[in-house]
Amino acid sequence: MRMFLHQIRTEQKLYWRSRESAVFTFIFPLMLFVLLGSVYKGRYPGAPYYDKPAPQILLAALLAYGCAMVAFAGLAITLVIRREGSLLKRLRATPLPPLTFVASLLASTLVVFGIETIALFLLGRVVYGTPFPDRIGSIAGIVVIGGICFAAMGVGLSGFVRSAEGSSAVVNLIVLPMAFLTGSFGPTLHYPHVLRVIGEVLPLKYLVDLTNAVYLHGESLWSQPKAIGILAAWGAAGLVGAFFRFRWEPREG
Repeated sequence: MRMFLHQIRTEQKLYWRSRESAVFTFIFPLMLFVLLGSVYKGRYPGAPYYDKPAPQILLAALLAYGCAMVAFAGLAITLVIRREGSLLKRLRATPLPPLTFVASLLASTLVVFGIETIALFLLGRVVYGTPFPDRIGSIAGIVVIGGICFAAMGVGLSGFVRSAEGSSAVVNLIVLPMAFLTGSFGPTLHYPHVLRVIGEVLPLKYLVDLTNAVYLHGESLWSQPKAIGILAAWGAAGLVGAFFRFRWEPREG
């Protein structure tokens, strides 16, 4: 346990000392909230929003997007950079067990996502007057479930990215279109049908459904078993990809 806690502290120091990582995965969703909130005004009448204020809708959606940035994008890029820089290889030679390292990395990711969740709610309250969530426990559940599932997908993706230089490009090529298609940047009800169909199969759509249900409608986390099940399936797929593709040593060529 002592080694686990020590490694969590180490991971936190490494994350916050990396300005590029902190800006890209932590600050960017907050910046988008301010920018998009200044563009979208009034109330949105369509289902599943039911006449909710635009900033409140954005807050729910960007909460899901923040999870994708921190747990999926941030973790995938971090692991690729560490692998190609031989840091993971050297880590295997230390007394730190691999399972402890993975658990501490996941725990650190959840801490960062939890802090970002709090920051989004505080920012929304101060800038747009959005309400705090009624179901704190369900919001915490979203942090844990969303963080674990997207972290698993991030670990799986890291095995398919061959170079540290290309990691950001690959991750952005996945995350940004996925966010656009799943409603993380605003409602998709008026998108072309084909785009909405594509969005229906992406994991971020179901995390947006969870945040909408809990924050916009005050429902329990467990009122959305379909969304939780699909997220879990995507997380399991990430673990399968990690099992077959994850490497501790740099890739050759």
